[in-house]
Order: sequence, then structure tokens, then C-alpha cells
Amino acid sequence: MNEPGVLLRQRGRVWWGAGAAVAAVGWGAQQFAPLLLMYRAELGVGAATVQAVFATYVVGLIPGLLFGGPVSDRYGRRPVVLAALAASVAASALLLAGGHGIGWLFAGRLVAGFASGAGFSAGAAWIRELSAGAVDDGERGPRRATVAMTAGFGLGPLVAGVLAQWAPARTVLPYLPHLLLAVAALPLVRLTPETRTAGDGRVHIPDMSSRRFRTVVAPLAPWVFGVVAVGIAYLPGLVERRLGGYVLLFCTLVTLLGAAAGIAVVPVARRVARSGSRRLLATALGTVVAGLVVAAVAAATTDPLLVVAAVLVLGAAYGCCQVCGLAEVQRIARPGQLAGLTAAYQAISYLGLAVAVPLAAVDHIVAPSVLLLGLASLAALTLVLTVRAAR
Repeated sequence: MNEPGVLLRQRGRVWWGAGAAVAAVGWGAQQFAPLLLMYRAELGVGAATVQAVFATYVVGLIPGLLFGGPVSDRYGRRPVVLAALAASVAASALLLAGGHGIGWLFAGRLVAGFASGAGFSAGAAWIRELSAGAVDDGERGPRRATVAMTAGFGLGPLVAGVLAQWAPARTVLPYLPHLLLAVAALPLVRLTPETRTAGDGRVHIPDMSSRRFRTVVAPLAPWVFGVVAVGIAYLPGLVERRLGGYVLLFCTLVTLLGAAAGIAVVPVARRVARSGSRRLLATALGTVVAGLVVAAVAAATTDPLLVVAAVLVLGAAYGCCQVCGLAEVQRIARPGQLAGLTAAYQAISYLGLAVAVPLAAVDHIVAPSVLLLGLASLAALTLVLTVRAAR
């Protein structure tokens, strides 16, 4: 481990290598999002099938999180992040073959999920540790981790969507930029100071028994990526018929705008947090409710502009919830268990990505607007219960 003095002198940019790795893994995770409707046409499969491919990511993600966090607490952040980058490269290689069959897409999304789980749990903890200093306000690390993740979430779909819309070989070329980025991040990670030394020989299971984790963090977590799934995976399909030949461009736009809103809201979340963690919690979940209500109106009218408005609000909700959740975990975690508890939180949060699957499966029976209003009611109930529990 580097001497503290060296780390403090480099504090302004020492986290960049870890941030680049997290952004690269995030790029690989979300580059598939704007291509959902393209694969429906290319492979002739239904909406529920492509939503299942999108959600398969969660199946790989949870073991990745449970592996990455505790193992990096025991053996160090760098080896786990390097392994995550390698897995992210493998995932894109599998997705390259997706134009030849749906099985390749399932496999690629599964491996991408594992890469994200390991990379985000270890990488987010690494960024927070590299950001800690004498003048740290306790929020700098979570903010930087959120920005790194969200930058990848936004740029990956942007580049992939533009290439799929206008470049040849649209099931192949969208994945090449991620391969280059992930390979370029490897030397940066190797140069980033390690913040963990070898532990006592055991991989510790994170302690999730604290009352605040059970009553505040766990109920909040699924909304972090639940709003992402609604915004970028579900809503665009509802207005597909009104987009003509610009379906991919529209999907790219809403994914980028959602990520941009998630980054833009981070300074606001920081200011709100100064008034207390309960205020940030209420703001985050209140924004979730507002975004889902706007999404319900967009579904009822099938207006693409209202879909864009909903995605902006939902993106802001994602950013607030992510900052709130990571800050809560940082506050709760015991010494030596930060990455493990981060992994547990993220495992719960990514379950929200699966919400688009049941929505797509039943929206021919129940109106999408009614389904989304039901989600908004559930979010409002979560708001009431968590704010009360956080007293």
C-alpha cells in the first residue's frame, strides 16, 4: 500500500484509474440498451424475449457482486477490478456474435453482469477509499463513484446507438469501442495505488443485519435501477410505431439523457445531503414517484416527447438514489467490509433492472399507464416507510 502522504499529494487525480475502470465496465453494461428494438427486428423475437435478455444481466451480476466485494476486501481492489475488465471484454466478444442467434446475447449479457458486479463493488469501494482525506466531507467518494458509473452508462449507449443507426455491420461495430476502452483502462488500473492489504485469510460475508440497512438501504436499493429499466428498456418500446426509421437514434437519445440527468443531479444531491440523510432519502424517492407518474402519462399518450421528459426525471431519480444508497453504505460499513456491504447493496439495487420483464409480459392485458401508476404507488409507500425508519 502506498504511504498516506503520497496518496494525499496525489488525491486530486489518484482515483482516475479506478474511475476509468468503473466507467469502462459501465459502458459494457449499458451499450446493449439502445439495441433492444434492433434485435427484435434482426432476430424476429418478441418484446418479452429481448427484455429477458436485458434482465439476464442481473443473473450474472449478483454472483459478481457477491464475489467482487468480499474478495476485494480480502485480497485487494486491483486484482478484482482487473478481472472485471477482462470479463467485460469477454462479454462484448460474445455480444459481437449476437446477430447470429439469441443464445449469444444471453451469454454476453450474463458475462457482462458478472463483470459489472465485480467491477462496481470493488471499484466503487476503491474510488471512495482513494477519495478519503483530511478534508473529505464523506460525500466525495460516493459522488465520484456515481459519476464514473453514470459516465459509462451514458457514453456506452450513445456510441453503440449511433453506430447501430448509421454504420455498417450494426450488430458488430457498436461493441468495438468498448473493447478498445477496456483494454486502454488496464494500464491505468495497474498504476493506481492499492488501498487494501491482505487480510486474515478469510473472505468475510458482509454484515447486513443492521437495522438501518434492513429498513432504509434495502427498500431504497431496487429503485436505483428500477427507474433505469423503466426509462431506457420499457418506455421506448411503447412509442416505437411513432418513430419511423429513427428508433435506434431515439433509444440512444433517451439513454444518454437519462445518464446525463443522473450526473447533473449529483451536486444537487450533495447540497440536499447537507440538510441530513433523511432529506436526501425523501428527495430521491420523491423524484422516483414523480418520474413514474410522468412515465404513466407518456404511456397513456404514446408521446415521444413525454417519454423524453419521463426519462430525464427518472435519470435524476437514479442519480439521487445512487448517491443516497452509497452514502448510507459508507456510513454503515464496519472496518474492512466496505466493498462487501457495497456489493450487498448493489446486488439488491440491480434487481430493479428486471422490472421491465413483467411489465412487457402483461402490458397487453393491463394498460402500461396503469402498471406505471401502480409502480409509482409502491414507490410512494417505500418513501413513507423508509423516511420513518430513518429517524
